[in-house]
Amino acid sequence: MPTSKKITAAITAVGGYVPEDKITNADLEKMVDTNDEWIRSRTGIEERRILRGDGKATSDLAVPAILQICEKRGIDPSEIDAIICATVTPDMVFPATANLIAHKIGAKNAFGFDLAAACSGFLYGLTVGATLIESRRYKKVIVVGADKMSAIVDYSDRTTCILFGDGAGAVLLEPNTDGYGVLDSILKSDGSGGEFLKMKAGGSLRPASAETVANREHFIYQEGQSVFKFAVKGMADVSAELLERNNLTGEDIAWLVPHQANKRIIDATANRMGLSHDKVMLNIHKYGNTTAATIPLCLWDWKQELNKGDLIVLAAFGGGFTWGATLVKWEY
Repeated sequence: MPTSKKITAAITAVGGYVPEDKITNADLEKMVDTNDEWIRSRTGIEERRILRGDGKATSDLAVPAILQICEKRGIDPSEIDAIICATVTPDMVFPATANLIAHKIGAKNAFGFDLAAACSGFLYGLTVGATLIESRRYKKVIVVGADKMSAIVDYSDRTTCILFGDGAGAVLLEPNTDGYGVLDSILKSDGSGGEFLKMKAGGSLRPASAETVANREHFIYQEGQSVFKFAVKGMADVSAELLERNNLTGEDIAWLVPHQANKRIIDATANRMGLSHDKVMLNIHKYGNTTAATIPLCLWDWKQELNKGDLIVLAAFGGGFTWGATLVKWEY
């Protein structure tokens, strides 16, 4: 019997969504002791999108991004086999946001779950989604990175409130036998980094109480310098390791798609890979750090620049710590 061809998981469609409301650097100047020049020079951020309105949550960011994909691919949501939602701002502790998304879009035949790996969540989800496709049991897997960061940002903390925005980006994975799609991933984690970037309360360790609320423990807590140092090394090293493992150099790569946390971290990663800066996808100035959504939002923003056969590297670093890099051969 002939051996069946190797199946890879190709990205066959991309969708994205950001809310209309913006918080600009000028707005933040009125809220905390900061200024536009300081924010731009240190982070590269000019404005960020915020989901406003009662009863609006992370699932409401993800839904339009996924419906866009269904429209582009000409598929009905009932054809989706699985939804992996990468998020650290779920609508609720349970049920999973993925399940709420499935209900809202009418994905009646999909199973789904949430994946929490902070800013590396989309990369983790992409690898998990690819293995579902490679198992030959599933044909259409949605991986969506979505975060309503404004729900956990302390707008009186000048060090963190300048960084984060709300948004969602999604991809559809389908089987491919021509060698396109997710080719390789190196994913890492180190729980000792949890002390530097976390939300102190709201889990089983420190359940919500009058005390935790009064102490403002339900917001992002970050030790900026430690995180910056780890992120520069982690994201740059793992991206270089991925190229080496696949016998590639920066010249072989069409695009670096980095997590949009800080322009300086992105520059360090590109330099380490030997990539010129015109090969780096950037939209941090428009959206800030949307956590699990940054990488798919880049793909959505830059999709016109992507050509069939392009080799791209997705790279991220997130709280906890989590980090990784993924090699993708673009399919369309």
